[in-house]
Amino acid sequence: MKKLTYENLKEAGYEGFLLENGTERFIQFGEGNFLRGFVDYFIDVMNEKAGFGAKVAVVQPIPEGRAELLNTQEGLYTLYLRGRAGDRVVNEKRVISSIGRGMDPYSDFEGFLKLAENDDIRFIVSNTTEAGIVYDGTCSFDDMPPVSFPAKLTRLLYERFKKSGGGKGYIILSCELIDDNGKHLKDAVMRHAADWELGDDFSGWLDGENIFCSTLVDRIVTGYPGASADELNEENGYEDMFLDTAECFGLWVIEGPEKIGEIIPFEKAGLPVIITNDHRPYKIRKVRILNGAHTSMVPVALMCGQTIVRDSMKDGSIGRFVRELVMEEVIPTIDLPKDELVKFAEDVFDRFANPFIDHRLKDISLNSISKWSARVKPSLKDFVAVKGSLPERIVFAFAALVAFYKRGDTRDSEEVTGFFADAAKTADNDTLLDVFMSNEKFFGEDLRRIKGLKEMTLEYLDDIERNGMRTALETFIGEHDNGVD
Repeated sequence: MKKLTYENLKEAGYEGFLLENGTERFIQFGEGNFLRGFVDYFIDVMNEKAGFGAKVAVVQPIPEGRAELLNTQEGLYTLYLRGRAGDRVVNEKRVISSIGRGMDPYSDFEGFLKLAENDDIRFIVSNTTEAGIVYDGTCSFDDMPPVSFPAKLTRLLYERFKKSGGGKGYIILSCELIDDNGKHLKDAVMRHAADWELGDDFSGWLDGENIFCSTLVDRIVTGYPGASADELNEENGYEDMFLDTAECFGLWVIEGPEKIGEIIPFEKAGLPVIITNDHRPYKIRKVRILNGAHTSMVPVALMCGQTIVRDSMKDGSIGRFVRELVMEEVIPTIDLPKDELVKFAEDVFDRFANPFIDHRLKDISLNSISKWSARVKPSLKDFVAVKGSLPERIVFAFAALVAFYKRGDTRDSEEVTGFFADAAKTADNDTLLDVFMSNEKFFGEDLRRIKGLKEMTLEYLDDIERNGMRTALETFIGEHDNGVD
């Protein structure tokens, strides 16, 4: 079978949008599934719908990358977006043609630095995993290339500074999954500039002519479809070694000046991109609604005999419980317009129902105690502050979490699993909750200080263990029936 190239694609009868020749406008650190299923897709849509005409130069961030292999396909790859939008199942195929070339700085460091000479390139995008934005003091200016991503970026920026005579810099969009990713990246670059003694003029240029944007990215990219790859290649009529799959939902929140939206035509292309001076409310929205719903759902659903998210949401009792928890107890705690929050929550429920992703509850359950503290505890505390009462669904889910950990077979730190192995066998629930909820290593505070929380948790925990999760859940729903579907 022929490989995916422009010529072979045309021979296979592909009729979708393609941009064979464009202007190199982006440098991208990382050639993995996520960036190809998210950023490069967004650029491709802008090329089609807004006439952006942009190409991406992809830099592999580690020696074992696949940039040269990507070049054998002329940067092309096939992306499948799959999911649910309301009552409609989406399964769309698109050949992405926004990547112009791959580059290996380990075999061609001079070629990498030469990117700085191209005045058309205004944007740098990265996703080098959470460990990628780390300052590494062992990196030297003379390394060809330096090991770390921030050090490579510093070398490229210094080259740009020299070639431009202190002129035009870059808009840098960090997509790593850490809080304030742009800020951390800028801090690391500034440290390298100081350690390498590159001068005050360069440091001033870094700060004044470059925009390091913190961003929030939201899309599940499931990557190479190993089990069905041969079938898809046969159906397409070409071999694609970079097949990619992702959910159809996508959201990119960029913290930066409004002019970014004037330079990059996100809005004209109809893309789900928000440019704001503060990305944190959107981070809170995602963590509390999407991640918080996951964490609250897991112990309830597992103890009801479910194994994956989609089936849990189809379960009438579990699905209703999760929806009401989000709509009535989480949304009131978030400082964004209610209609936006409700729309985001409905999108989340569609994502949970995705027929193409078997999202295992056991996988989500990993380290649930720390996840609860980060994802759910803020909603609980803010609900109390706003409403003056306890959020009973969140408390029920917390009691379910305790019951789940008491049963054992959980994946967490030795400290957490050891605590339950010891305490759950020897203590009654009242004593157990005293010790557990007062553990500041787990929660950063003594949860017993939240008025009524321990007593309500104890009531629900005893009910779950006495009658079983299914009966306890259905009793709870019956007692809190308010007509929300």
